[in-house]
Amino acid sequence: MTPDELIGRILWRSDEILVLDKPAGIVVHRAPGTYQSLEDHFEALRLGLPDRPGLAHRLDRDTSGCLVLGRTPEMLRRLNQLFADGAVDKTYWAVVDGAPPEAGGRVDRPLKRVRRAGDWSSVIDKNGQSAATRYRTLGQGDGRSWLELTPETGRTHQIRVHCAFLRCPVVADEQYGRPAGPGERLHLHARAIAFHVPGGGRVEVTAPPPRHMLPALKACGFGIAEVQE
Repeated sequence: MTPDELIGRILWRSDEILVLDKPAGIVVHRAPGTYQSLEDHFEALRLGLPDRPGLAHRLDRDTSGCLVLGRTPEMLRRLNQLFADGAVDKTYWAVVDGAPPEAGGRVDRPLKRVRRAGDWSSVIDKNGQSAATRYRTLGQGDGRSWLELTPETGRTHQIRVHCAFLRCPVVADEQYGRPAGPGERLHLHARAIAFHVPGGGRVEVTAPPPRHMLPALKACGFGIAEVQE
């Protein structure tokens, strides 16, 4: 990713906060076994400020969409606390295989992190951490459903595990669903985010769906020509 490409993915900007449209397929910060991360390129996002911005939260490697960064150390601390306190409204779009048992509802199943085959996964476990996700069906087509999901908590892989629990795993979710088809990517997108800026007003940001999700979304009834490379 070039500096210009990263700057071009800024969805919203103030003197203290940036909201990026994270591309699918890249981790947000460097981890063992990764070649590069989004964070490696944050120098380009200083945009005249003395400090590089920092991550207020994270998205999984294959999830696209709204990612919030703090541009000053003090604002980053405040944003981190907002996410820790559950004071951020997060909306996701997913295309799933099949359909949930009801058009809308709430999944309330605790999750526990476990290590399998050298990698971390989350499983439903009565002794795990509380986890709840609200969902509603926005459309259907070609044996798939387009869901809007609102996590009430922020557990690892929460939406993916809860969709699998509903027997409608996210398309191309090889960890909790079926193997991905040729050229398929995970169909999970952080569609919107909203929060009150500490000491300021309210921020509400929406990210256009990524190009790889567009055919499935259109088959499910999505008709707005908004798409991100």
